[in-house]
Order: sequence, then structure tokens, then C-alpha cells
Amino acid sequence: MTQELDDAIKAALPEAAVLTSPPAPVATDWAGELLQRLYGKRGRLKPLTGERDANFLLEPEDGGARCMLKLSHPDEDPLVADFQTQALLHLARTDPGLPVQRLLPDRHGAASVQIEDAEGRTRVARLFSYLEGMPMPQAPRSAAQRTCVARMLARLDLALAGFEHPAGARELPWDIQRADRVRALLVHVTGPARRALAEAALDGFVQRTKPRLAGQRRQAIHNDFNLYNLLVDTDEPARVAGILDFGDMVHAPLVDDLAVAASYHIDEQGDALATIARFAADYHAVSPLTDGETHALLDLVRARLAMVVAISGWRAARQPDNAPYLMRNNAVSWARLQACATLTPEQVQDAIRAACRAAQSTEPIHD
Repeated sequence: MTQELDDAIKAALPEAAVLTSPPAPVATDWAGELLQRLYGKRGRLKPLTGERDANFLLEPEDGGARCMLKLSHPDEDPLVADFQTQALLHLARTDPGLPVQRLLPDRHGAASVQIEDAEGRTRVARLFSYLEGMPMPQAPRSAAQRTCVARMLARLDLALAGFEHPAGARELPWDIQRADRVRALLVHVTGPARRALAEAALDGFVQRTKPRLAGQRRQAIHNDFNLYNLLVDTDEPARVAGILDFGDMVHAPLVDDLAVAASYHIDEQGDALATIARFAADYHAVSPLTDGETHALLDLVRARLAMVVAISGWRAARQPDNAPYLMRNNAVSWARLQACATLTPEQVQDAIRAACRAAQSTEPIHD
């Protein structure tokens, strides 16, 4: 990538700068000393992968429950970390049974602490409970699992309703409200047919749906309910056992959360319309959708898929050594984008209504 092109892309999508920050790891021994000083805990620390933060799994020496130490990236505004912290505290009050991580207070009862790392950089330290379970990508897929995912997301959104935070208004690269900004990244898409497919998805979003988003219900949303952020019960893989990573939270149209999740459950080799409709109907069974939301869903799903292929392609061009990881969802996203390319918002809305009627006639609705 030429510097001129890179500068042009940054100008078109300034919020993507957070995705280009180099990793900022910390030494395990240093993290262990910090853990003892702030939380009074000792044990074996194991570094965990993380896209931006430095994360460690703690096996306490006293045999207690495992937990996770998280140190925010020094380039991240502490207000962003506080958004996530306050959201988790809010969820603990509004729906204590939700399978999300819980914050463990430091010696003084604080849920988070600003610290300086060994290089003198300001970071936010937090200690979380550790969620046990199997990562969903490793588990067998099923219709029952998709139903559980949709209903769990609806439950999470209900629990987040009413939660406000000043960081919710910040601009994020993964915010569907601004999906059209990724158009500049499509220069990295090889092949005119694929580029046209992604551009058509963005065109539909801009022309039909973006102007109507201001009239949709808005609240804080998870914004990244993908398979890699979900754990399932090892003995019952259809049951969601953990919800991870609130790092992409934003205040946005509520239906955006459904669109993000639904985009990962489209049957790219079968009936894309049916899977979108059933997923939305399962969400609706817990948290009813409006007509405006069901009409907008298709354009939002397609926009999210276009964002995945655009942002992953751009990041892979910048970081060729990490391209396999960054492009892990690329091929299936193209297939899903193609599978729903000829659908219309009216078709999807009608299919959702039919799926809701079928669900009401065949099974009870549970909270």
C-alpha cells in the first residue's frame, strides 16, 4: 500500500486509526506484580490473545476460581474502558443471570484502576471473572443454537436498555450507522464482480435505510455478537454459556445489534432468506421488533458483511504477516453477501412476519 493511498483512506475513515495501532504487550512478571499490588492475588499467569488489550489468565495459587486480568491499550481513551466497565456493572444490576464476565474489585473496592505500565504509558487495569465454556466456532452448529443466540442477544439488549454513557457517541470503524465510510477501503478488493457486490450492498444501505435510522429505537448495544465472542456449554453446545468482548459497544439503532449477529448465521449454501427470518423471529420472541426495524434489517446485514470484507482486506494489506487471522471470516462473508444479494427488504420483512406467526403457533415464548 502506498503512503498516499493509506493517507487517503485514513482521511475517509479516521476512526479506523484504532485498528492500526501496534500491539502493546506487557511482561508477564510485571503483570503478576501489578496483580499482587492491586488485587492481592498470586498464581500462574498465562498471556491470552487480544486484538488491542493485554490479557492474562490467572490460576490462583490458593485454588480459587480462575480470573482474567485486562490492561487496556495505551492508545485507547480511558473513557472507552469506562464505558465497558459501567455497562457490565449495569448488567449485574438489571439481569444478574446473564452469562457475562463480572468485575472483581481491587483492594479498595474499585472496579477499574488507571495505572502506568513499565514504559510510563497510561492504561486501565481491570480484573474479571473467567467464563468457562467452549468457543462457539469449535462447537457443532444447529438451529437450536441459532435460536439460543438470537434470544440471548435480545435478553442482553433488554438489559442494556436505559444505560447511557458519554463514550457511546464516539465514532467506531465497526458502526453500521457509518457503513458507507468503508467504501474507500474497497480498493483492496481484487476482482470487479466482488467489488460491485460490496458496493451494491453499501448503495442499498445509503439509499434506503441510512436516512431512516434516525427514527429507529436507539440504545447502547454490544455491536459484535459474533461466534468468536460467544461460549457454549461443553455438554450442551446449543446453549450459550458466555458472552465476551464489550469492546465495540456503541449507542446506535437497536436493530444494528440484531443485524450484526444475524450476518454470522446466514446459510450461505442454503436458504439465506429463511435463516435471516428465523433468527429475527427468535429475537422478536423475547424483544419485539417494529416494522421499521424488520424492513431495515436486510440492508443492515448486507452493510455489515460489506464492512467485514472491506475492513479485513484493508487491514490484511497493511499487516501481511497477520493476514490469515484478519481474513478468517472473509471467504464466508463474501459467500453470505452473494447469498442475500438478490433479496429485497420487503421479502425479508414478509418472511420475518411469517416466521413469527409460525413460531407462535408451534411453541411457547420464553423469557
